[in-house]
Amino acid sequence: MIAPSLPASSPAGWFVTLYPGAGEVGGSFRYSVPVQRSPGGGDPERSREEAARRAGRKVRRYCAHNRLNRLGTLTYRGQGCHDPIQLRRDVAQFFRSLRQLLGEDPFPYVWVPEWHKTDHGLHVHFAAGRFIPRRLIEQAWGHGFVHIKLLGQLAAGAGPRDEARVAARYLSKYVRKSIDERRIANRHRYEVAQGFQPTTVPLHARTVDDVLALAIAAMGGEPTDVWLSDEAIGWEGPPSVWAMWP
Repeated sequence: MIAPSLPASSPAGWFVTLYPGAGEVGGSFRYSVPVQRSPGGGDPERSREEAARRAGRKVRRYCAHNRLNRLGTLTYRGQGCHDPIQLRRDVAQFFRSLRQLLGEDPFPYVWVPEWHKTDHGLHVHFAAGRFIPRRLIEQAWGHGFVHIKLLGQLAAGAGPRDEARVAARYLSKYVRKSIDERRIANRHRYEVAQGFQPTTVPLHARTVDDVLALAIAAMGGEPTDVWLSDEAIGWEGPPSVWAMWP
């Protein structure tokens, strides 16, 4: 792996994190004199939105790294479930039961709760990266209806990582929804299987071109998408960069 080109003691430069398995890199320029900023500029609504964006990015990287290209839904029969704590207990038991039914080692997954538009309470969206017979999902859940599908039929040349990014976009939509009013303090917007976090590689350089060159060398090719903050109208954060590989 490419070693950082900027010593750790250097006070300024581009500091980015490469996620090889997820096929993306992102980071920003750090000034020699730290810039003091309050999250969201002191605006609670903006802070919540930024927290949702961060969660969405983590979901995308987790899905892409683990090739989670199957989307499922778990719902409750009858009056539904209106207790977020009970939901988490039920979902935790669901994945424990599913693992036992599959008879295999732990597997990566991510799930996100969503409130029904009607008064039916909560249901769950989840992503997995392997074929799971629907009958086993129904047996493991046992509280109502289930649905699962493979996100195939993408453009020619698309692979499992591209499919996983599509799954992540769906899940991120639910992560970003305005559920804060009914969230429980200190509870995550989403949950993942432990032990499958994306591998990270820190890269440092003095210029954005140099730090991208390090990422390109590590990934073995040019990215398909590059975003620079100086191209974003109204950007208020530090100079930032992001790039993605297929």
